[in-house]
Amino acid sequence: MNIVVCAKQVVDVSEIKVDPSTKRPVLSGIAKKISDIDKNAVEEAIRMKEKVGGKITVLTVGSADAKERVKELLAMGADEGVVIVAPVDSEYSVVATLLAAAVKKLGQVDAVLCGEASIDLFSGQLGPRLAGVLDIPQLTYTTKLTAEKDHVTVERNLGDHAATMTSPYPVLISVTKEINTPRLPSLMQILSSSSKPIREWKAEELAGGPLTPKIKTLDIKGVPMSRKNIVYQDDLDASIHKLVGELAKEGVLR
Repeated sequence: MNIVVCAKQVVDVSEIKVDPSTKRPVLSGIAKKISDIDKNAVEEAIRMKEKVGGKITVLTVGSADAKERVKELLAMGADEGVVIVAPVDSEYSVVATLLAAAVKKLGQVDAVLCGEASIDLFSGQLGPRLAGVLDIPQLTYTTKLTAEKDHVTVERNLGDHAATMTSPYPVLISVTKEINTPRLPSLMQILSSSSKPIREWKAEELAGGPLTPKIKTLDIKGVPMSRKNIVYQDDLDASIHKLVGELAKEGVLR
């Protein structure tokens, strides 16, 4: 079985701060990592390989320095990596087109796995977009996966209820964070991952020419959070009355 995992390099969102004067997020100097839920996808791909055999290829679209993050996934158990070097303003339609071209270039692929969403934008667009471009079935929001040689069965989280579905290969599967706990590679696995291949493909060569983004991001602003630190020292009934009044002014209560 040939399994592809789509992974995204992101900034560590827990380290992002907002400039109070411009309301723009401060991204300089923040460490980068693989999006957390994509690691769940890699873990599930490894479990599929352990059961039915095969090969795991990690695909990522971004800057050339993503190779360092891809090595972490190779240490987990993936077999090879491909970094598609693309412009920094690449949005989801461009990324999906590039990933689809890369999947086709790899040849016969049985399963494409990805996280339900990236931790930076969390739009949940990539999986469905990629399945649409590849014209293959998609099983989204997967919380449990059972792979067989000729088909896959999953449980999907649909909010108020869950659904069990089966699909033949090829198929795209997006997983949730609850599906598993990604393994931590041993020292020997980390050292041996350096011998696994990581290829670099140029976006224009892969797509056969330049790609035009369909969406342009004009600006990104954060919301600075601060406490008012108001303390009410009157008797209990008066304090409650004042608190309710202030909450109503702020629009918290209607």
